[in-house]
Amino acid sequence: GNFGRKLIGARYFNKGYAAYVGKLNSSFNTARDHDGHGSHTLSTAGGNFVPGASVFGFGNGTAKGGSPKARVAAYKVCWPPVNGSECFDADILKAFDMALHDGVDVISLSLGGDPASYFEDGIAIGAFHAIKNGVVVVCSAGNSGPAKGTVSNLAPWITTVGASTIDREFQAFVELHNGKQLKGTSLSKPLPEYKFYPLITGAQAKAANASADDAMLCQAKTLDHKKVKGKILVCLRGGSARVEKGQQAALAGAAGMILCNNEESGNEIIADPHVLPASHLIYADGQAVYSYINSTDDPLGFITATKTQLHTTPAPFMASFSSRGPNTITGDILKPDITAPGVNIIAAYTEAVSPIDEDFDKRRTPLNTESGTSMSCPHISGVSGLLKTLHPDWSPAAIRSAIMTTARTRDNTVSPMKDGSNDKATPFDYGAGHVRPNRAADPGLVYDLTVNDYLYFLCSIGYNKTTMKPFSDGHYKCPEDADIYKFNYPSISATLVGKDAVITRKLKNVGSPGTYAVRVREPRGYSLSVEPSTLTFKKIGEEKSFKVTIKVKPASVKQDYEFGELLWSDGRHYVRSPIVLYEPKAH
Repeated sequence: GNFGRKLIGARYFNKGYAAYVGKLNSSFNTARDHDGHGSHTLSTAGGNFVPGASVFGFGNGTAKGGSPKARVAAYKVCWPPVNGSECFDADILKAFDMALHDGVDVISLSLGGDPASYFEDGIAIGAFHAIKNGVVVVCSAGNSGPAKGTVSNLAPWITTVGASTIDREFQAFVELHNGKQLKGTSLSKPLPEYKFYPLITGAQAKAANASADDAMLCQAKTLDHKKVKGKILVCLRGGSARVEKGQQAALAGAAGMILCNNEESGNEIIADPHVLPASHLIYADGQAVYSYINSTDDPLGFITATKTQLHTTPAPFMASFSSRGPNTITGDILKPDITAPGVNIIAAYTEAVSPIDEDFDKRRTPLNTESGTSMSCPHISGVSGLLKTLHPDWSPAAIRSAIMTTARTRDNTVSPMKDGSNDKATPFDYGAGHVRPNRAADPGLVYDLTVNDYLYFLCSIGYNKTTMKPFSDGHYKCPEDADIYKFNYPSISATLVGKDAVITRKLKNVGSPGTYAVRVREPRGYSLSVEPSTLTFKKIGEEKSFKVTIKVKPASVKQDYEFGELLWSDGRHYVRSPIVLYEPKAH
């Protein structure tokens, strides 16, 4: 094809990495993707239409990126990890500089570290300078869920993206001899024969010198080949990579593998191109496999050939791995902002390595399925690109606001969206909800923010001249009474300590003239009043302010965190904001 008009830039940045790991040989001086991550994320954001795309024949159809007609550029800042470090601030900042110099419109960063103060966070500093130039910056929330307080890339000028599922499954059923049929997932080839195979757990198959716990996880060198040979091996998730467990099963002579979720991973199952016939089961179904094996002397099972199934329910639900709020740097800014598809996503890949990035696997594929907030982030980058094309005068904040206020918090069964353990998800999981790109094109109203508003935000959290230095050229003076509750964020988050909280927001009309009325779903244990309760807009660009007064109901029963919603509607547009309220328990 004619690449000349699609990929218009590819640069690499490794001086920061080299300063840490020592002199690099010339093989590092390339923007080529030897890992697959960059190809996957960039094609998701801006890949062209590719008919007949599939992964080993699965998921066949036309693939396209979020902004399929966009021109794209790659900035390589991540390198083979040394002591867990692979993407260095010095290289990230240099890449931001070059991207701004190159004139990009959207910067998509599927990377991040632990949460850090903004003035010590290279991504936050680089992103601030991008925003100054009117460039949208979209980042992954992280893959450290489902534990609370794990979300990173927390700066309020960044759009922070969680990961949820889509309504497509690559189904491989586990059939047990007792008649149970359990729906799992895989992208592996089918079993060689259509018959029941003997089943054995990793613990039952343990080598003499191995611990049962390690063998249960099918760790390297823990399995006895004589016990495993010709059987389907049952492995518990955790401790090592999913595909690595399959490799250990294959090395031990297994005919196939059933990968069973631990409790923490719940209902999150991932379609991997395992090296042997396999299926990955949710926690409850995995438990059924273990109890069946323990109930009989002759356990038998079969794994059906994988089939691609569309319009599956419920979808979306949160990926267990998606990092969760609350925001550990600034509690009164809700993060993540939004969730988007990030499980079993098909996109471009490198043919420098195998689809599971393991040397033992000699297969190569131009497209692959990947899961992570790395995959969800470029969905939002692609949508941001479309919105920028549609509305060239919108600021990065207006684009994010449109994406957030039009998101949905219900799944395709019209129930509230769930998390990976089948519990009701909250704004700490999904922010404003799951993205709806078409709705975002006409949000009606937006919560806008300027660079000065972001500097005001830094004042409100106590930044001084020194900590402001990476962001401000020294001309901005902090107002005495800077108040985070006056910062015009599209979501509302507040901490109530002994007095009412008063939140001020300002809406800008970007749609048809109209009168908007407010509706509030109050978080349990609080009463909220909104002044004024209607706003009339006569022209585009007109701005109107409102105040939300939040009171704690006396002697009310409530959790540490309670959730609600603020909704402005003119009957045609629905401008939603999640509300998160926190009352620290008296100790």
